[in-house]
Amino acid sequence: MKKLLLLGLCPLLGNAADTIRPLDVKLGLWESTTTSEMTGMPPIPDELLAKMTPEQRSRMEAAAKARGAQSKKAPSVHQSCVTKESLAKAQNFGNDDRLSCQRNIIRSSSTAQDIRFECDVSGIKSTGNIHVEAVNPEHVKGTSQVEAAGGRNNMTIKVNFESRWIGPDCSAMKK
Repeated sequence: MKKLLLLGLCPLLGNAADTIRPLDVKLGLWESTTTSEMTGMPPIPDELLAKMTPEQRSRMEAAAKARGAQSKKAPSVHQSCVTKESLAKAQNFGNDDRLSCQRNIIRSSSTAQDIRFECDVSGIKSTGNIHVEAVNPEHVKGTSQVEAAGGRNNMTIKVNFESRWIGPDCSAMKK
């Protein structure tokens, strides 16, 4: 499930392929405020479900419901250091060869990007849309929606974020 959430969150800035234009944003320390909403149950391949005891399934379902309820509460805030290298990898989903994703760039400019993706990771299929907008070089906002299915479960993850540039020096980044 973390991979699915990362797929929705990691494309805050950057480019997905040679044809995408990087957003016109400042390099350095950024702070992002993210809200997310998860509905449904985590997709789990049938092979893994078959190995779970009824108690394990029950605990997993309770944990998923708790995460879904918690995701609707407080936004999360984190900092990241944006470099030329990270801009080059962000829309490429971290350049992780283990992820089998197809990306379709709908729109790409220095101020906005729209990407549709389809992934198949360990029997979990997900599709989604990402919209990122550079309001100005110091402010970025965006949304993503991921639909994931695997085994008998389906899950939807909706993410909204706003990011603001803090400054050129990343040494003050909160860990």
